[in-house]
Amino acid sequence: MKQLVFGGARSGKSRLAEHLTGLYGNTIAYIATADNQYHDAEMTARVAHHRQQRPSAWHTLEEPVHLGTRLRQCASDYDAIMVDCLTLWLTNCLMAEEKTAGFWEQQKHDFLLALEEIPTPIILVSNEVGMGIVPLGELNRRFVDEAGFLNQASARVCERVIFTAAGCPLVVKGSALNTCEQLP
Repeated sequence: MKQLVFGGARSGKSRLAEHLTGLYGNTIAYIATADNQYHDAEMTARVAHHRQQRPSAWHTLEEPVHLGTRLRQCASDYDAIMVDCLTLWLTNCLMAEEKTAGFWEQQKHDFLLALEEIPTPIILVSNEVGMGIVPLGELNRRFVDEAGFLNQASARVCERVIFTAAGCPLVVKGSALNTCEQLP
């Protein structure tokens, strides 16, 4: 099953995704999309917090831009794959596009193809950034637009889509969460 868990900052989306991913077994690939070159002290603390939260037995794979390729590489070796998060990946790809025209569209296309091809359960985490005001600046507006388009495209491929707010999951597509899937 493919699942998309999305919501605002600190909405509980990663915690829920980690819980759902852990239900598939012990051999888990955790694909982290953060790119160290963009880290400041606050982002470094966020990464450390996420590392501390997830089970130590999970295999952390860092992939800031070539997500489709990475999904294909690890699909047959794991019980499930968790990707955290799509919007950081989008940021990295938009930054890379400044050097290589069309980079984002190429990576997005490859990712969506991989998502459809791979039979391994995949749980995606993404931010919902389009519920506020239209931001100033062309790159900021493009980011918000592309994040919305990416979430829509991912949701079309996923069997279950869950919106999180204040730590509460709301299933917007697919089967409801059953008792064993609920957060502890």
